[in-house]
Amino acid sequence: MKSDVQVAVIGGGIVGASTLYWLTKLGWTDCLLLERRELTSGSTWHAAGNTTYFGPYAEMTQLFAGSIRTYLQAERESGHSVDFHQTGSLRVATTQRERELFHSYEKQYESLGIPYFVVENETIRELHPCIRTDDLFGAAHTPTDGHVDPTGATHALAKAARKLGAQVQRQCPVESIRFENDLWHVETESGCVVAQHVVMAASFWTRELLQPLGLNIPLYATQHHEVITESVTELESLDYEVPALRDSYVSCSVRQEKRGFLAGFYETDPVFWGVDGIPRNFTEELFPPEMDRLTVAFERLMHRLPAFSEAGIRTVNNGPMCWTPDGLPLLGPVPGHRGLWMASGFNVGIGTGGGSAEFLAHWMINGKPLFDLPIVHADRFGNNIGTHDAIESIKSCYRRGYQLPDRI
Repeated sequence: MKSDVQVAVIGGGIVGASTLYWLTKLGWTDCLLLERRELTSGSTWHAAGNTTYFGPYAEMTQLFAGSIRTYLQAERESGHSVDFHQTGSLRVATTQRERELFHSYEKQYESLGIPYFVVENETIRELHPCIRTDDLFGAAHTPTDGHVDPTGATHALAKAARKLGAQVQRQCPVESIRFENDLWHVETESGCVVAQHVVMAASFWTRELLQPLGLNIPLYATQHHEVITESVTELESLDYEVPALRDSYVSCSVRQEKRGFLAGFYETDPVFWGVDGIPRNFTEELFPPEMDRLTVAFERLMHRLPAFSEAGIRTVNNGPMCWTPDGLPLLGPVPGHRGLWMASGFNVGIGTGGGSAEFLAHWMINGKPLFDLPIVHADRFGNNIGTHDAIESIKSCYRRGYQLPDRI
């Protein structure tokens, strides 16, 4: 392991690997990624891998688009498959107001060059025969997005970065970081790494690693359920993979997983984990499923997808998901700490990780990001937000799920 580098990236999930890739791609090849266990060991390994283009904020949509482009680019350069499924996505309108909001986004997608259509119920049924549409008002259709394999994408990024000169050190937990003699000293179980820059891509571990520096980073983890079903007869009869479905009323996303469904749920009363500290021995673990919390969401989903009620449940994943008080990631420099950069707080790390890393790498190397995006700046919460206030804000974000801001 190198002990003197230009950049040390802490965290080997999709965000850390993407950051390593983009830094090397833009010319900063003297980079080292430090991962406490194996690549994807945090939240990445149990992520659904969704890479949607849909979002109400044009600037964030650029991060979504940049992510798909990043993963496919890394695949070509590394020769390692990211297993991208271009299924497209349907964001259904459960009210007339949602449909009006969908129309209001048309110009932003046109300006970004992303195919985007507001479609009628008939088209929904043609694209996804399993969806019940009698109470819908159409949908927003983005035909060129889909999902990737999170593990494959992470390894493709790391492999492409290594080919350009970067290094990856696995099984190397970071114990502490400090700034001394104008350089960052990153203490690990394998020795000290001295770096000009440090990128914190350690998800919910970031908060604890930065506390000794007097930094109060409002990052907390919720438990998040994903359910994978057995094969579904209606899907077995199709010769294509149906688009991903997102429904604000059900408050879930559903995509096809082989010949069954994979559904991720946003509950009305989220359960937090590790608020007082992440257990030191926490590894690639899941929490016991708590299916009673999903009763209302299950009932609504069975209404929207009657085939879901007929399928047996094969797997239930209940794992940690990292959140900030407004649900958006923390990207950019940490004021008062020269050379310290944030790339944490992703609750949709696969969907935004690749584009966020490109955004951050340009900022680090060129002194400014690719475009102005203050809603993700790392300093937007200040340093005084308390745990109670942060958690209450996160609860509100989690409850909203896929509800859109009511504006045009």
